[in-house]
Amino acid sequence: MTTNMGKIDRGLRLAVAAVLLILAFATEVGGEGWLKWVMVAVAAVFIVTSLAGNCPLYSIIGIRTCRG
Repeated sequence: MTTNMGKIDRGLRLAVAAVLLILAFATEVGGEGWLKWVMVAVAAVFIVTSLAGNCPLYSIIGIRTCRG
């Protein structure tokens, strides 16, 4: 698996994931319905892709945010 995400992209994804998890669990924004679990799922995808350094969607559309 090749890396197609740069450090800034990965950091931003982790930050957005943290915000989504806070909104889902520590506030009333997500409530107890489906929106809460959508936010958790998106946060999980962002965390996994940022830790792996590879975004499958970037591969499909040909984007690379890393140098090299």
